[in-house]
Formats: sequence, C-alpha cells, structure tokens
Amino acid sequence: MKTKVQRLSSIKRIIETKKVSSQDELLKKLDKEGYQITQATLSRDLKYLKAGKIPDERKGYIYKLSGEVKDQEIPVKTDEFLLKGFVSLEFGSGLGVMKTLPGYASSLASAIDQTHPFEILGTVAGDDTILIVPRDGASRNDVSNTLAGLFPELQG
Repeated sequence: MKTKVQRLSSIKRIIETKKVSSQDELLKKLDKEGYQITQATLSRDLKYLKAGKIPDERKGYIYKLSGEVKDQEIPVKTDEFLLKGFVSLEFGSGLGVMKTLPGYASSLASAIDQTHPFEILGTVAGDDTILIVPRDGASRNDVSNTLAGLFPELQG
C-alpha cells in the first residue's frame, strides 16, 4: 500500500510536469499510477499542497503549486562548483546528515531550501555539514530520491 507521502509526492510531480485542468483529470492520472482515492481526499491533498488554479492559454485554468511561481522568478542554480563540495549523505534517527567540503554547506542547504521539496521540512547548515529534516512519513529513500532529483550528479 502506498503512503500519503508517496501520494502527495506523485500529485506534486504530476502538477509540476503536466498541465492538469481538473480534479477528475488528476484523479485519472493518479489511478494510472496505482492510487485509488476519492475526490474528497484529492481536494484535501490539493489544499495541503497549497495548489491553486492559474490561467492557461490552451487549457483555460491549470493547477500550480503556490511555490512554483516564486521559484520560477529566482531559479536555483546547482552548478558544478557547488556539487564538487558534496562528500556524503547518511541517515540516523530519522534525520539526514550531508557532509560537504568546508564552506559549501550553507550554499547547498540554501539550494535545497529554495526548491521547497515536499519530502524535506528544512535544513540547518554549518560550515561542512547540513542537517536535513524530513517531513513526517518521508522515508530515507524519499529524501535521497528528492536530493538526487535536485542534484542529478549526486545519484549513486
């Protein structure tokens, strides 16, 4: 059985990558991914994700997440310089600890926080260490996949 975190992550991904104009359309896309939920549950999920509709030239109105517009105005750059600072990622007691070279932690943590990933509640950075606080229900794998999505060079 898929968890609520997985379902919310799927909804977020669908909204970010496809132009969805109705809850019925979104329910069908979720059904194809193995989620059988009611319209009421989807409505609550959209409210939790702070999704709303914005005008679209082709489809009338489409769903967007509240942070997407802000993120588009200030794109996060995860350039090669920052990624050379990554050393390791480990988990313990439900928290993630990312080790970096000295001086890189705050820049990497800022890049993570600016994207507002659903699976990560927030980060705390020192000089060469980042504490990653996952949301309740987000697994280590969820957080690792999210970070790999933000920084494809970190896969593996």
